[in-house]
Amino acid sequence: MARILVVEPVAQPGLDILCTAHDTEVRLDLGREEILRHLGEGGAWDALIVRSQTRVDVELLSAAAPRLSVVGVASVGIDRIDVEAATRAGVMIVNAPTGNTIAAAEHTMALMLALLRHIPSAHSSIGNGEWDRGRYTGRELRGKTLGVIGLGKIGKAVARRATGFEMRVIAADPYLTEDQASEVGTKLVGLAELLHRSDVITVHTPLTAQTRHLLGRAQLEATKPGAFVLNVARGGIVDEQALADALASGQLAGAAVDVYSVEPMATDNPLRTAPNIVLTPHLGASTTEAQDRVGLEMAEQVLMALSGVTPPYAVNAPSVAPETTPKLRPYVELGRRLAILARQLAPGAFDALSLTYAGEIAAGECAPIRTAALAGILEAVTDQRVNAVNADLVARERGLTVRETRTPSSEPWASLVEVAIGPAEGEPILRLGGSTAHGRPHLAGLDGFAIDAELAGLMLVTRHHDRPGIVGAVGTLLAESGINISSLELSRLSARGEAMMFVSVDDPLSATLLERVRAIDGIVDAQVVELPVDR
Repeated sequence: MARILVVEPVAQPGLDILCTAHDTEVRLDLGREEILRHLGEGGAWDALIVRSQTRVDVELLSAAAPRLSVVGVASVGIDRIDVEAATRAGVMIVNAPTGNTIAAAEHTMALMLALLRHIPSAHSSIGNGEWDRGRYTGRELRGKTLGVIGLGKIGKAVARRATGFEMRVIAADPYLTEDQASEVGTKLVGLAELLHRSDVITVHTPLTAQTRHLLGRAQLEATKPGAFVLNVARGGIVDEQALADALASGQLAGAAVDVYSVEPMATDNPLRTAPNIVLTPHLGASTTEAQDRVGLEMAEQVLMALSGVTPPYAVNAPSVAPETTPKLRPYVELGRRLAILARQLAPGAFDALSLTYAGEIAAGECAPIRTAALAGILEAVTDQRVNAVNADLVARERGLTVRETRTPSSEPWASLVEVAIGPAEGEPILRLGGSTAHGRPHLAGLDGFAIDAELAGLMLVTRHHDRPGIVGAVGTLLAESGINISSLELSRLSARGEAMMFVSVDDPLSATLLERVRAIDGIVDAQVVELPVDR
């Protein structure tokens, strides 16, 4: 049972499944230094759960080493997480990217309506004893052009709702195709065209070095005169001083903002005194339903990570769509075990790994197979933890060349993974392939030998001459030493030619016994390999 430390609030449904599955301690009373001390007590924690206040950096990761394997972030944003440091440490970061989609989209529409219909100021006037209907004449959404910057999950949800209000929707997103945009009734345009054409502009991108001040002074000056701007994404995407100036000059008719470059909002933030603006204190995800979904989604990701499965929303590890994960998972483990076997059978040094994905799996996302294979190769040659999170990084640092190939043919298997190791320049020194049977990894071939052996547990692997008596001699030696054989697979290239034998055994062979096997007349080589056993 893993140990989980929760240091920030998590909705009860998510907390419940964590507590049910593992030893979970909730400590919402800890400050920064206390968290560091608590994590460092014997390296006792497998998972850390945070939300938006705890800074996960090199200092914290070092305090939690070497046991910490996953950090769950109960929010969409990961602004407080040093992802690069976590990756180097082999610590997986998971968050909840879809849990607040509906809440954020609805809050965007609420702010849009409040802004165009002057609802906050009209409410305040009533409270002040006024009754001035003419002063608060607003605008309709129907017929207006909405420009959506960033057509991800939230951007698409906003686009669908805006279409329901009979708005014309255009979008700017360099990572989307026209077909993907058209699925939500949206037309793709460049950012400059969007700014020029839109009556209302809403931002739904992550905050990165590239998107910081994406809407700066020049961009706001290029907007359609009298446009409205909304930011319910991340603070810093819109330049706050430039936005305040555009409102003061009348270039923009209004703005609505839910997120800020510094939170809580600084007392000297220029938006506090800007005209024609609606401000809310980061409420985009603040619904009961969203908090429950975020907590559940994050907790489910953490449990998957703790079970050895790469979750679909891992921030710093290759991941695939949730609907694809069950189909791909057996091949991820297959790639790892093939690599472990290749490393143990390698007849010499190597600095290149080649992977071939064949058949049905070749049409999908194969990066998780690659990182699993790299972990299988590297985990025994470094004292550093190597997993799906940092396998690519460790491979680069160690100078291991990685090549990947896809092919549609894998007969007679539906899908096949091939692993080859050797020099970066030249022919492989070992080549083996495998597939799955009933979800379990199986060897399908090795250096031209066709063989079907389950990749699990202890195996005695021999290369020998195909002639009578060898199998019996090996079996007799094992029996005399009390070694039980669970299965045996044979393969040969030709009658009385080269042959191989894979003998699965229940008990380890001593060095002396292995030498006696090697001494059998006709045995060319014999090795004992150890592979993971299914839990």
